[in-house]
Amino acid sequence: MFNILTLNKIAAVGTSRLGDNYAYGDDVQNPDAVLVRSAAMHDMQFEDNLLAIARAGAGTNNIPKDVCSEKGIVVFNTPGANANAVKELVIAGLLLSSRRVMEGADWAKTLKGNGDAVGKMVEKGKSQFVGPEIKGKTLGVIGLGAIGILVANCAVALGMDVIGFDPFMSVTNALKLNPAVKLMKSGEDVMVNCDYLTIHVPLTADTKDMVDADMIAKMKDGVRILNFSRDGLVNSTAVLEAVKSGKVAKYVTDFATDDIIGEENIICLPHLGASTPESEDNCAIMACDELKEYLENGNIVNSVNYPALSLARTNTENVRFCVMHKNVPELLKKVLSEVKGNVENMLSKSRGDYAYAIIDVAGGNPENAAAIAAIEGVIRVRAI
Repeated sequence: MFNILTLNKIAAVGTSRLGDNYAYGDDVQNPDAVLVRSAAMHDMQFEDNLLAIARAGAGTNNIPKDVCSEKGIVVFNTPGANANAVKELVIAGLLLSSRRVMEGADWAKTLKGNGDAVGKMVEKGKSQFVGPEIKGKTLGVIGLGAIGILVANCAVALGMDVIGFDPFMSVTNALKLNPAVKLMKSGEDVMVNCDYLTIHVPLTADTKDMVDADMIAKMKDGVRILNFSRDGLVNSTAVLEAVKSGKVAKYVTDFATDDIIGEENIICLPHLGASTPESEDNCAIMACDELKEYLENGNIVNSVNYPALSLARTNTENVRFCVMHKNVPELLKKVLSEVKGNVENMLSKSRGDYAYAIIDVAGGNPENAAAIAAIEGVIRVRAI
């Protein structure tokens, strides 16, 4: 029996896939795994039996990944599960940044009570809400992952010229990208050549404040900036000053902060990107499937701190040793010396300072896990 702690509401379409061998809920004690959406976990104490954390969403800033890596806790996310939901909101934000729809809607509310005069008042006042079309304009997309590609392709379909940059774009993603999208040599090349800019990268030390006062100064006058990725990618002080000066025509973000709420030509949304029932279902299904596969078979798919590694189980009578260890020379050789029995299948892969091995042993003894765990550099061992 596996115990799963849910820190946020997880769609039942996901948890129903776990099966009878699982107990889950927000009151589970000593969990083997955690399912989470946005709940902050940095101040939580993790018991030694915690094996995995699955984030039903793409971002994992709410999870202490370094601590988890040291303790042999696999952190999963669900890349692409909410991509369409975010793409649709980005396209809405793109239009809102250009056409003064929200301002016009707010103004229209003030006409309430004017009876038959409303029509004439609308015709007289609508000119103050004129905004340009996006067709024929240049959209810059920084980050061409699951969401960025969908946004770029959709913008092409809407008649925009699209330029983009992603230093880590996979071959798979490259094949999904519309060939009309022009790839640039750097993020700066994108930012200084676009009329509209949208950012789709994780928040890291390298990407924090990537749009700051210096970068904004290099952009086109009247550029319109969208941030539906992470708070902190755009320096709010810099963008507020640029909006007030007219350098930036509009800033639309899914991350409301006190300093920019209510400011003219800034639209703040309450982090609605993944807030669709379809997205929540997709994320829940993927997160639960990832946890189940890891807990039952030791296979890792979509981890942000340990290497992706999957090995089919060809003989269920074999003992499967799942070994997390530091990525140091000769350590795996020491591990193999302790498994005893006949090694029928094995896979090993590293990711930065950490490595993971799955070893299927015919005639293996689960009790040998203790001897493997005693090897210096081994972080965690499971015998399944």
